[in-house]
Amino acid sequence: MRIVDIDSVEPGQILGKTIFSAAGAVLLAEGVQLTVFMITTLRRLGVTMLYIKDPRFEDVEIAEVVSEENKRLIMQKMGEMMEAIRSGKQFDSRALSISIDRLLDDIMQNKEVLVQLTDIRTHDNEAFVHALNVCTMSVMMGINMGLNQIQLKELAIGALLHDIGKLDPEAADDSDDPKRHHAWRGFEILKSKQELSLLIAHTAFQHHEQVDGQGLPRKLDGAHIHPYAKISAVANTYDRLLYDPATGIRMLPHEACEYMMALAGIKLDLNTVIQFLRTVSVYPTGTSVRLSTHETGVVVGQHRGLPGRPIVRIISKDADYYEAKEIDLAREATVFIESVLS
Repeated sequence: MRIVDIDSVEPGQILGKTIFSAAGAVLLAEGVQLTVFMITTLRRLGVTMLYIKDPRFEDVEIAEVVSEENKRLIMQKMGEMMEAIRSGKQFDSRALSISIDRLLDDIMQNKEVLVQLTDIRTHDNEAFVHALNVCTMSVMMGINMGLNQIQLKELAIGALLHDIGKLDPEAADDSDDPKRHHAWRGFEILKSKQELSLLIAHTAFQHHEQVDGQGLPRKLDGAHIHPYAKISAVANTYDRLLYDPATGIRMLPHEACEYMMALAGIKLDLNTVIQFLRTVSVYPTGTSVRLSTHETGVVVGQHRGLPGRPIVRIISKDADYYEAKEIDLAREATVFIESVLS
C-alpha cells in the first residue's frame, strides 16, 4: 500500500483504505477500482491524499492504533452529540463515554505503535477526523507521561471535545470579547454536564493557551495551564499543521514535526512536545521518499525509538521483473531521507 497525492491517482488503481463520512458511514470502500468519476468526486469533496494498493507492496500493512470499528462508532456518537447541541438539546455524554472506553482499550493494546494519521479527510468529515486525531495523540502522550486510567479517560474526552464550542452560535474567535472565543464557549457547554469532570471542561477551555502567556482566551502562562490542556494543545497544533481548512496549511509530517520543535518551550510545553515526538511517525508507512543515495522507495516499516529512521523498500526494474531491496535507516547511519515524493 502507498500514499499517493490525489492529483497523481490514476483510473484503474485500487483504493487501499476505506473513506468514511462524518457520520461514520462508508463513502468508498477499500478494494474498489477507482474511476475518473470517483477521483473527480473525491477531489471535489476535498480529498488530497489516498491509499492505493500496489502489488509491489502488498505485504505492507499500516498499523492502526484505533480500530476502524471504534473510529466509526465514535464518529457516529460525535455526530449525534453535535446534532443535539445544534438543536439546543442535551447530548448523551454517557454513550460517548462508553465509546471512549473502547478507544482506550484499543490504544492500550497498541501503545507501542507509532501514530500515523491515516484517515482520509473530506470537507464533510474533517471536524470529526480532527477531533479523533487529537484525542488519539493526546492519549498516547498521556500514557508516556504516566497518567492513570481515570486521568487518561478525562484527557480523552476533553481532547475529543476540545472544539465543541464552535457549535455555539455565540462563538466568534475574531471578537474582542474573550468569552465568545470557542474555547470559552466549549467550557460553558461542558461544565454544565454534571456527569463530566470539570477538568474535561478545562481541557477545552485552555487548549489555545500558550506557555509564553500569549494564547487565548485568557492569556494564561505555562504555570497556570492544566497538563491536559498542554497535551491537547500539542496534538491540536500538529493536526492543524497537517491539514487546516481555515488557513489552507498542509504540511507533511516531517515538516510539521520540525515546526513543532521550533514552538517547544515558547508556544507549546517543552516536555509535552518531547513526549509527542516519541509517539508519532515522522515518515508514515506508505510514504514515497528519495534517499541521499539518489534512490527512491517507499517507507515499509517503523522503529518505535527512532521515528525519523524508518525502513525503506527500493524497487528497481530489470528487464521483465522487479527487484526489491530494503534499507533500514536505523542501521545505515550515513543514508538519509532527502525528500518526500507525492
